[in-house]
Order: sequence, then structure tokens, then C-alpha cells
Amino acid sequence: MNNRLSGKIAETAAAVYFLLHGFRVVARNYVTGKRTGAGEVDLIVAKKKLIVFVEVKKRSGIDDAAYAILPQQQQRIWRAAENFIKNNPQFDDFDVRFDAFLVSSKLSFRHIADAWRK
Repeated sequence: MNNRLSGKIAETAAAVYFLLHGFRVVARNYVTGKRTGAGEVDLIVAKKKLIVFVEVKKRSGIDDAAYAILPQQQQRIWRAAENFIKNNPQFDDFDVRFDAFLVSSKLSFRHIADAWRK
């Protein structure tokens, strides 16, 4: 299985996980645009007045996936989150959280709520 397909499977697993926990999927693979200094957010979910920006990482092991979310990437996701909220004012008064959904090559996973802050 190639990396792109296994990444999509991991993102789908994350979406199902959040749906099963009462969240609704707001967006998948949200990109702010070229030359904005922001990156892509794999998954955006919401529940009540909480919006969560989720980074999905698949690596050979869970720890490898966790270490793959570098501070620079966290900052790009944070900027993308700002852009998303600016362009979707219905989320202005929501609490914001950044989560990590880590998947191993053996398809075990770990959800880390509030994985980082600005």
C-alpha cells in the first residue's frame, strides 16, 4: 500500500473515531492557499461550542507519529485554523483545540486531545 493511500485510510479512521464520539466533520484536508504561510489541516471537527483542528499522522509506530508533528507544522496548522475561523464566522465564539490522531502501521491508534497550544 502506498503512503498516500495509507494516509487517506488513517484520515478516514480519524473521522470515524470523532463521529463515534459525537463530533461532526466540518472539513477534511482544509488548505488556506499557496504562499499564505499556513498549511493543510487534515480534519476539522466540531461538537457543541468546540471546534477541533486535527493533525493525523501515520508512521511505523505511535511514538514515531507523535514526534513527526514538529513545532513548525503546529504553527502552520494554527495559522490555517485562524484562516478557517476568519472565513467561517459561525465558529467565532467556539473554543478552539488542536488534537493529534496518531496511527501506526499495525493500525493501532492514539488520540491526543489538546496536543499543543499556540
